[in-house]
Amino acid sequence: MNNHTISSNLLRIRKERGLSQEQLAEIAGLSRGAYRNLEKARAEPRTGTLKSLALALDVPLKELLSPVRLLERVRFRSLKRLKSRDQVLVDVSRWLADFEDLENVTGEKFDHGLKPLWSTINQKKKRNILAIAAMVRKHFGLSEREPVHDICGLLESMGVKVYSISVANDAFMGLSVSEDDGGPAVIVNTWDRMPVETWIFSAAHELGHLLLHLSAYDVSEIEEDKSQEIEADEFASHFLMPEEVFRKEWEETAGLSLVDRVLKVKRVFRVSWRTVLFRVAQSYPKEKRFLVWQRFNLEYKARKGRSLLKHDEPFGIDKEIYQDPHGIRPLGIEPEGMYPHDFQEDRLSRLVRKAVEEDIISLSRASEILQLPLNQMRELSASWMA
Repeated sequence: MNNHTISSNLLRIRKERGLSQEQLAEIAGLSRGAYRNLEKARAEPRTGTLKSLALALDVPLKELLSPVRLLERVRFRSLKRLKSRDQVLVDVSRWLADFEDLENVTGEKFDHGLKPLWSTINQKKKRNILAIAAMVRKHFGLSEREPVHDICGLLESMGVKVYSISVANDAFMGLSVSEDDGGPAVIVNTWDRMPVETWIFSAAHELGHLLLHLSAYDVSEIEEDKSQEIEADEFASHFLMPEEVFRKEWEETAGLSLVDRVLKVKRVFRVSWRTVLFRVAQSYPKEKRFLVWQRFNLEYKARKGRSLLKHDEPFGIDKEIYQDPHGIRPLGIEPEGMYPHDFQEDRLSRLVRKAVEEDIISLSRASEILQLPLNQMRELSASWMA
């Protein structure tokens, strides 16, 4: 047995479990000194002792005995310090090793498709994120109007490895690994407290990092770079919602309230309502962008009687969408049916808005056409801000 391998595994798993040396020693039936010597690699552990420690830590015995390849070319940053960071890196390292073994034994190892994109992007002196997102979509075989039905399958078709891991911490959305460490790979936190739309956006966000920020892949860096995060967010937004198509969908809903517009468009592109509002706000001067968010939140609260919480996703999509190309289900019952925003006519209301804004008809006449009380019509017109 390799004492140093065992000691590093004990230290990592103990910290991930949130246990002190004294606590773990007590649970495993050891003295604190005896345990400390094992964690410092000063003593040769007995098989029975290792079994007791594995049981106390609730891991298989091999978890204590198996050496782990340390990843270096990784972009793993979070909004706050993550206790399980080392354990996540170990899980990813083992997953990549298993992945590579399977590729070798099955003879299905192939080059990834990001290299041509890297050379093109790096040749540009000034980055146009919108143009880069459009280029990447074309390279991935997506048409201009096609939503991303299956982000996992799309990435894997280009040789990008995708791994879902559940970490009970919403400060961590995902990470990515460069080809130097067995990637390119995208790892997404699919904790069930976070909506599927967040998973999808995180995958696109990490793709953005792989394309734009390879020089920043260093596992020792844990603090987020705000400028790079903004670029990756912008890339993900345009990758998932091409500008021309987004604008067309947005304009076609012009007669609806801001909340209804956002919820309808989010379903079209399978993104979060925040992603839609982010794009809408981008068309405003910086000092006025907050008004879009303020209006949406006020309108939603007035309608539902409460504010949206951090991970609320009204009319969210199903988990199947994360991996299933078309959300196909067998015929029969529809356990999670669609919502009114999936079938909502909007041409009439768009024409009403146009007529009101051009002073062709009054608000009173508009309320008659849309069959709304006048007070609701006034509220609707106030929502026509974008």
